[in-house]
Amino acid sequence: MRLLLVEDDDAIAGPLVKGLGREGFDVERVGTGEAALATDRPDLVLLDLGLPDLDGYEVCRRLRSDSDVPIIVITARGDEVDRVVGLELGADDYVVKPFGFRELVARIRAVTRRAASTNDDGDEDDPVLRAGPVEVDTRTRRASVDGEEVTLTRKEFDLLALLARDPGATRTRDEILEEVWDAHWYGPTKTLDVHVASLRKKLGDPTLIETVRGVGFRLGTGS
Repeated sequence: MRLLLVEDDDAIAGPLVKGLGREGFDVERVGTGEAALATDRPDLVLLDLGLPDLDGYEVCRRLRSDSDVPIIVITARGDEVDRVVGLELGADDYVVKPFGFRELVARIRAVTRRAASTNDDGDEDDPVLRAGPVEVDTRTRRASVDGEEVTLTRKEFDLLALLARDPGATRTRDEILEEVWDAHWYGPTKTLDVHVASLRKKLGDPTLIETVRGVGFRLGTGS
């Protein structure tokens, strides 16, 4: 498995490259955002936000705009707003420095398991899920509302597809985190709320995804 480590601090990058190599990963390290964007797409990106040229958020946005490559943000920025921005831009996970090496390896494996499972999803007999004005094609990974295609991140699509498989049924928060993220999800549960809010905005009708207070969410048919 090929990892791209985007980290300008040699003191952090050196031990990480060696440690991840011992875990069986093939690691390429670059120190700038431009170098990261110019590199052939790896299987997963470990992205520091404090880069010397481009802001890490911009690198994340540009990577996500043309690729579904899993992205784990690694940063010293631990404020909730920083986490929210990173996740809204399409990061799959967010790790705050300092972190334990074993935890990072566990997160890498969890994110890649989920990505592999996502690529295998879909009902070959009828890959199109419909709920009111919402249509989700699990084979092509496209979604639309009233016939207008909506651009979604990987996790936003997975969340919508999960809800669309049984419109009107309530999915608990734990169930969604387990199925859309991973059974061993290490991240903040705030992640789910961020993605629901972003998905509601992109769908254009906040009533399409209903909150079941204290339980979870369900896909309705709109107002």
